Amino acid sequence: MRVFISIDLEGMPYIVSREHLFVKGTLYNEARKIATKITLVAAESLKENGFDEVIIADSHGPMVNLLIDELPEYVEIVRGFPRPLSMVAYVEECDVALFLGYHSKAGTPKSTFDHTYSGASIDRIEINSIPVSEFLLNAYVAGHYNVPAILVAGDAKLIEEDVRKFTPWAEGVVLKTSLSRYSAKSPSLSKLEKEIRKAVKRGVEKFKAGETKPLKTSYPVKVKIRFLGSEMADAAELLPMVKRIDGKTVEYETKDIIEAYKIFELLVLASAGVRAIVQR
Repeated sequence: MRVFISIDLEGMPYIVSREHLFVKGTLYNEARKIATKITLVAAESLKENGFDEVIIADSHGPMVNLLIDELPEYVEIVRGFPRPLSMVAYVEECDVALFLGYHSKAGTPKSTFDHTYSGASIDRIEINSIPVSEFLLNAYVAGHYNVPAILVAGDAKLIEEDVRKFTPWAEGVVLKTSLSRYSAKSPSLSKLEKEIRKAVKRGVEKFKAGETKPLKTSYPVKVKIRFLGSEMADAAELLPMVKRIDGKTVEYETKDIIEAYKIFELLVLASAGVRAIVQR
């Protein structure tokens, strides 16, 4: 069997400073070590529970965060950006999916680094009228390929609000309980390692017993995006299929979530381009 793991940084334990999140940040190497440790624990547990192959999508920022020399031989790693389906590239080749280090959607109070996909451009995204986090967006893509999420580890608010509500069959591991956008409490790594191993075992058992299912959204897909600035909506509106709703909001409709995701990626890149031009 083959398993897919998507790795983000903001929902990892102990990650509370912006200096953790950027390649030139003074705390970036600490964040890399933490994320790699959590990833290794999950991968080893999956191997012990019958998964022979593990595909890991390094999915934060430039998507080159994990320390690759520490990964075992049964692991393949997806790195670099941009790439098709971004945080869930190659999920279609797997039987189950795990999401590690994930955080809450933009606007969630008392949740470290709350944002959705791009904190520099996206204020809110809705899929068929449901405000989504990165987890929900990516789980919908996995669901399109009939791949169920069996475990999500990250910020407590994400587990409480999205995982429990939309994927109650998935195991949830709280890596941090946030006090504010830039502060949180986390258990020791040794305790988290034990919790992750137990959660992986339970998640695999549920999958084998047929107690998990893919998360799906209805088709066609209606997408609504509210940007942080009207100049970003100006750029998005240049795409003929995109309709302007107000100063900062656009919407569009696609045949499925895969098409919706790719267009969303393009609009985020366009927003980054506009931001770079304006700042220059």
